[in-house]
Amino acid sequence: MKPEPPLPPFDFRRHGHAMVDWIADYLERAEQLPVESQVEPGWVRAQLPQSPPTHGESWDAVQRDIDRVIVPGLTHWQSPNFFAYFPANTCGPSILGELLSAGLGVQGMLWSTSPACTELETLMMDWLAEMLGLPARFRSPEGGGSQGGGVIQDTASSAMLCAAVAARERMLARDPRAGLLVAYASSQAHSSIEKSLRIAGIPASRLRLVPVDEHLAMRADDLRTMVERDRQAGLVPFLCVAAVGSTSTMAIDPVTRLAPICRDHAMWLHVDAAMAGVAAICPEHRWVTEGAELADSWCTNPHKWLAVNFDCDAFWVADRAALVRALSVLPEYLRNSATESGKVIDYRDWQVPLGRRFRALKLWFTIRHAGIEGLQRLVRTHVALAQSLADRMRADPRFIVIDPQRLGLVCFRLAAGCEATSALVRAVNRSGRAMISSTRVPTTPDGKERQVARVSIGQTRCTAAHIDALWNLLRDTLPP
Repeated sequence: MKPEPPLPPFDFRRHGHAMVDWIADYLERAEQLPVESQVEPGWVRAQLPQSPPTHGESWDAVQRDIDRVIVPGLTHWQSPNFFAYFPANTCGPSILGELLSAGLGVQGMLWSTSPACTELETLMMDWLAEMLGLPARFRSPEGGGSQGGGVIQDTASSAMLCAAVAARERMLARDPRAGLLVAYASSQAHSSIEKSLRIAGIPASRLRLVPVDEHLAMRADDLRTMVERDRQAGLVPFLCVAAVGSTSTMAIDPVTRLAPICRDHAMWLHVDAAMAGVAAICPEHRWVTEGAELADSWCTNPHKWLAVNFDCDAFWVADRAALVRALSVLPEYLRNSATESGKVIDYRDWQVPLGRRFRALKLWFTIRHAGIEGLQRLVRTHVALAQSLADRMRADPRFIVIDPQRLGLVCFRLAAGCEATSALVRAVNRSGRAMISSTRVPTTPDGKERQVARVSIGQTRCTAAHIDALWNLLRDTLPP
């Protein structure tokens, strides 16, 4: 008697084709759907059984629930009318890379557990470094570097955590006073810095938020003053995080002015270029990499603006040994001859988790399909669209653009005040025709914060027609 298979039969070929067709149709119709989900809290759960099925269901029933339950509960990040937060764009080759990664089911923790997973990732990080014009110190020895190299993390937050742990361990090797470590970042810096420090055992009270100038960039003189004051108090400065393209406003910290301060005090300098860094693929935007040759680590997110779907953060270090020393733990069950030879990379030592997916496939597919020229065209298109929207706002006295306007982000407020700005954001999002977001930033010499609306342009399928529609929506929503 033939034994019954442990799982019910599944026609993967037929249902897989149907799912690819569904995704292709979804991407084409996404702009017709309300951008922000219109459901109330608890609606999605209420549509589904509260207990799992005892017996398997037909796949057709599962497929029907995608349209019935899941799609209404989505905010459509792939809509060309999505302008909130930051892009999370993708493209067909990237989606297929994700599919292949899932199908192969590779566990790439060690070189020996799938050499292709490790070596393709190392090559992709060298490709990216070349594409962005990053200094050779961030490339692998095989890619023309020496002691550095790159790794794909899930997000810039994980890159931040790895940098913090590496910085902590490097400093403790010099000065073992662990309870006295202090880190520094701009007052506009990402919240992941505080979270990373907490995880690394450093309380939030030991994060110094450095004042910013009129362009919301960290003041280097204030950093030096704060570091020297902490040293005099017996504390141990160990980490400075420079934002190159802050989340709120795309503010740019002066890396070249911060680096000498870090060098003088043996501090690790991490550059978070999560959004803006990708723009360096265009030579005219390589100002975003200024000072990278002075940094200990540098990261950017292809999953924001390079048509590679989430998650894919590119994280480089100038000294891989410092990172590996901080994160490597080698239990007996992971020992193998390749690792012991010292000739291979084991990326488990470059991240917090042990396991890792074959993320390099989607990056490889996207770069090979689009080429450098195609990806440059994508970035240049979005930058031009953002500039055109900012120009229209400057010509309308009801709008005040927050300058300098950079890359694909347009920040603005209404002359009518903060409440009017907030009301506009709410009205646009309720309409379902577009989605934007807001923040609070200092916009006056005395540092008083005001409500600011944000239009982040970077969705793969966004065109001038979508910006025209957004501008008309913004104008029509306001009183004359």
